[in-house]
Amino acid sequence: MRLISFDVFRTLGFPDTQVLKPDQFLRHKEALQGADWVLFPEYWQLNALVHGLKCRVFPSVASYRIGHDKIEMTRAFQAVAPGNTPWTLIEANGPRQQQDLWDTMVAPFVAKNPRSSMGEGVWLIESRADWARYCGQAEVLYVQEYLPIDRDIRVVVIGEQVVTAYWRHQADQGFYNNLAKGGRVDHAGVPLAAKSLALQVARDLGVDHAGFDIAMVGGNPYLLEFNRLFGNQGVNHSGVLRETMLAYLAKTLSPGDPDTPVEPTPTWPVAV
Repeated sequence: MRLISFDVFRTLGFPDTQVLKPDQFLRHKEALQGADWVLFPEYWQLNALVHGLKCRVFPSVASYRIGHDKIEMTRAFQAVAPGNTPWTLIEANGPRQQQDLWDTMVAPFVAKNPRSSMGEGVWLIESRADWARYCGQAEVLYVQEYLPIDRDIRVVVIGEQVVTAYWRHQADQGFYNNLAKGGRVDHAGVPLAAKSLALQVARDLGVDHAGFDIAMVGGNPYLLEFNRLFGNQGVNHSGVLRETMLAYLAKTLSPGDPDTPVEPTPTWPVAV
């Protein structure tokens, strides 16, 4: 495969891979058009690469589009897995909407900024003062029911496989489970329901590179969000990411003879 990467760290060790700087990509149009895959471009490059130069990109366009904004992500979750999506309300940020949401939600509840990651832009609303501080900086009001959990699950999906899954225990400061905020990793006893949900939603939405965050409440998995560019702190063997990506890219590029029977893919082809 002829590969071009815009992220040297996420494609370290990939064979036959040319690394380019994102801000110089238009100087290499011929190379980009001749590549089998263009890997990890910046979001702002997507339209030019996909629609202008007709490049095949990884992660998928759906991974970029849906993963770029929590509002769009939540609506996508509600479309394909409504029973596994926390109760969420989204409104314009105006005085009437602020009052309506405050009157509707039961404290504590969660408020989020649509474009944030690593635990940033997530607010626990316990009082009217908390609500006022959130509203004072929010462009759009995004509120969600509070789920009574002290840990959540990160499920990493690459291609059509779950690569790994692990618990993220709450940080010492409370509320946050993100590793960037001090959360702790535990690989033991991750429910199959969480892994199955992440894989099914990824397939339904066309997402092929994501770390799904899932909460378990009373045995039911709830989708919190996914990150297209997830951290690898909880991955036991970092080489598995590279191996799984390369296998998926090769398989997707050359699916094989359509007249040849295809062996069924195991539900969990990578040990988790």
